[in-house]
Amino acid sequence: MVNPPPDELEAVRDRALRSTDVSFVLTSAAPGSPVVWVNDAFTRTTGWSLAEIVGQRPSVLHGPGTDPATTRRMAEAVAAGRRITETVLNYRKDGTPFWNQVSLSPVADDDGVVRHWAGIQVDVTERVEHTGGLERSVEEERRARRSLAVVAHVSQILGDVDDPHLLREVAGLLEQDLVEMAAYFLDEGGLRAVEGISAPVAESGSTRRNRRLRPADDVPRAAPDLVQHLLEGALEGPIEVPLDGEPVGETTAWLVEQLRARLGRGERAVAVVHPIPGRRRTLGVQVTVPHGGRGLDRLDEHEQLVLPLIARRVGTVADNVRLYAREHRLAETLQRAMLPQQADVRDLDVWTYYAPSSGHAQVGGDWYDVLEPEPGQVAVVVGDVVGHDVEAAAAMGQLRSVVRSYAFGSPEPAQVLRQVDQLVAGMQVPRPASLVLVTLQRDEGSGGWTAAYSRAGHLPPLVVRDGEVLQLDDARGPMVGFGTGERSSSTVDLRPGDVLVLYTDGLIERRDRRMRDGLEALVETAAAFGRQDAAGVGEDLLSRLADSPEDDVAVVVVRIPDPEGDGPGEGLSPRVRRWSFPSEPASIGRARQAVLRTCAAWGIPGGSSAELVVSELVANAVLHGWGHLQLRLYDTGDGVRIEVEDANPAPPVTTDGHVGRVGGYGMRIVERLADWGWRPAGSGKLVWARVRPVPITAALRTTTPGEWASGGSATSGWEDPDAR
Repeated sequence: MVNPPPDELEAVRDRALRSTDVSFVLTSAAPGSPVVWVNDAFTRTTGWSLAEIVGQRPSVLHGPGTDPATTRRMAEAVAAGRRITETVLNYRKDGTPFWNQVSLSPVADDDGVVRHWAGIQVDVTERVEHTGGLERSVEEERRARRSLAVVAHVSQILGDVDDPHLLREVAGLLEQDLVEMAAYFLDEGGLRAVEGISAPVAESGSTRRNRRLRPADDVPRAAPDLVQHLLEGALEGPIEVPLDGEPVGETTAWLVEQLRARLGRGERAVAVVHPIPGRRRTLGVQVTVPHGGRGLDRLDEHEQLVLPLIARRVGTVADNVRLYAREHRLAETLQRAMLPQQADVRDLDVWTYYAPSSGHAQVGGDWYDVLEPEPGQVAVVVGDVVGHDVEAAAAMGQLRSVVRSYAFGSPEPAQVLRQVDQLVAGMQVPRPASLVLVTLQRDEGSGGWTAAYSRAGHLPPLVVRDGEVLQLDDARGPMVGFGTGERSSSTVDLRPGDVLVLYTDGLIERRDRRMRDGLEALVETAAAFGRQDAAGVGEDLLSRLADSPEDDVAVVVVRIPDPEGDGPGEGLSPRVRRWSFPSEPASIGRARQAVLRTCAAWGIPGGSSAELVVSELVANAVLHGWGHLQLRLYDTGDGVRIEVEDANPAPPVTTDGHVGRVGGYGMRIVERLADWGWRPAGSGKLVWARVRPVPITAALRTTTPGEWASGGSATSGWEDPDAR
């Protein structure tokens, strides 16, 4: 092929540039780079004709979406005289956008001076949008995976309900991956900020911080309290709560104040509030502050999915914790209701103790009973139903009632057990049980007692006399309900000063030793009792053998008083006593008697002062607390320390008394007689007092009016120098 002449070749190049589908533009190198020529493809792509575009700057193609950084890079390349290729968002003459791939090259004359710039433009809109779609798909999948990971991590955190900071961990996870701030507030008669999930001992039926009567129809209604409506179920949620301005409603205002304090600001911030749903009511709220002041309408679909899902999961866990706690309290209340309280038997010193195993939800089948069918006759029974659940507790209650009924009809233990066998076999009690029954008959002549006993698969009771220990291992028989043969009884005489100990296997059984070794340890401990009262003996047993029991423990200690030999204790016993009382007024008198007996046994003067103090502490626990009360006494060396524990976590507070009102002076008396304070204990609180050796009359002369209640801060402080 012969090449065309130069003039003809130039015409061919000109026609090629005009007919190609690639946009071509030629600009001057003068300031502003005005356009000097474009081809037809440029006109088809941009809508600008040659006549219209000549003399204009290339920036005529820029618009609101054009990236300034891209145009700046192109300008810098032109100024430096170097080639550059960029993809930039341009706009056609009619204003429609398109993605333009622009390649700029300098054009020099024969002297090497750049006089023009040549630009090749390609419409790459379809490719860019396809690539952008892929990128958006990848980002969408990445966000979905991150959302699933957040939900999975939250579920893992919520699996450890005993962690006191698990909600703080959940909030921290949300702050790390989704929002600027997250917090949880539970409604327990009013919102409160929480970091973990715990079961309130008593739940209010109202979620209002301060309940108000519903206004009449003719009374103008205030603006809605959105957060309160959410808690009450009047709104489904989620809702937006602006953190700037003046919030409307008491609950909403309180929540906004809390969030402002956490954020350190309230300007341009919007809180998104999701309800935390329970089975029957809204348990609280999950509050998040999205990044950039976004509200509900600007949350993406993953945030709209994940945030309510996590709130629901928190609600499920919180509801389960509370349901378990309610069922546990019911079972424990049922069990303790079937156990007798500390028995007061005339002419006998009796101490009783029961503690369920903490490893078995505090529900078990051990029990004891102390009966006085008639004057001068006492029946003592200790038993153990197999199992650690509500069924075991129910079987224990049935068996205790049966034994109690027959014990009132017959003083002979074997006869009682024969009748129990017959009835239990007919009742088809689902759990096997062991027990030992001892009946004591007073011998008016010697001042001692005759003990008759019979055992149904139970460990032998002990009789301790002057350092010698006798195991009552006769009169043995099969467990209750399995007795098909004859039951037998044996007797032993008890003299003044003798101690009778009945117990369940939880006192001596351990996984790391044989039962025989545990029984030998019990006998060795009993031989060193000394002349102690029954409570001292019992506390000695618990401190040496049951410091960390692996099973339920029930113990009954009966001591025959010795008027001639009894005196102050010899100090062998740990100077501690404990009792469990029901939350009822009768417990106040029982607590007073317990303190008086203990002070007398320990030889501590000032028992009347301690009696007054314990009366006030127990009375307050009965009035303002709930659940069983725990009373503990300690010998401090210069007096007595009193501890009263109840299940109400609210702190005590002293207030001024008022003339004409019942009470109002009790805690002022305590403050004159003792140092006192309080501290949290378990799910409730413990109030302690150290009785000072001050004559009671002198203390009372300086008493001023006042009272206390649960629900505020103790004015005398709660620091506990002897916290145990």
